[in-house]
Amino acid sequence: MRVVLADDSVLLREGLVRLLEEAGCEVVAAVGDGPSLVRAVTEQRPDVAVVDVRMPPTHTDEGLRAAVEARAAAPGTAVLVLSQYVEVAYADELLADGAGGVGYLLKDRVADVDTFLAALEDVDAGGTVLDPQVVAQLFARRRADDPVRRLTPREREVLGLIAEGHSNTAIARTLVVTPGAVEKHTQHIFAKLGLAPDEDQHRRVLATLAYLRG
Repeated sequence: MRVVLADDSVLLREGLVRLLEEAGCEVVAAVGDGPSLVRAVTEQRPDVAVVDVRMPPTHTDEGLRAAVEARAAAPGTAVLVLSQYVEVAYADELLADGAGGVGYLLKDRVADVDTFLAALEDVDAGGTVLDPQVVAQLFARRRADDPVRRLTPREREVLGLIAEGHSNTAIARTLVVTPGAVEKHTQHIFAKLGLAPDEDQHRRVLATLAYLRG
């Protein structure tokens, strides 16, 4: 897996480079600001860009903006965003094109190397991975007219695990049910959210977007 890394903290950046290389990834560029990220992605065409949300000069959302720009310049590039804080709007913006290949994790997750590397593999494969804390916040702020309210409690539980990036097999293990049961719940979720089969957009990504926007 070829990776471009963007983080303005030299210490964290070098630590991530070492971690990724030890995991067998090829870090083709490691940069410290948004414009450098866009250039690196455009020139190197990596499989995945790992990006800190907050970078110079204002340390607000430069990394996110650069990630969206880089993804537009090099379609198909997966993006794994790291943030110090939960910002649901950031995940929403990254997922807006419905193409998948997007992850949003809190930086604390990097300390759990297996979780971080699993997220990297998932987004490289076109999946969507949201930090469990983002999912928890989404549960707490549902609107009265939110279509997700039409789901049963079990279906909402399944959708939350889909948003975290879990496969049907992993969801079945977590909920102690059969994969067939999870598949049935998933199809009910898609139907209730009005997500007909569409070869251009992944329904799991669109379901996650519906979840984000509730």
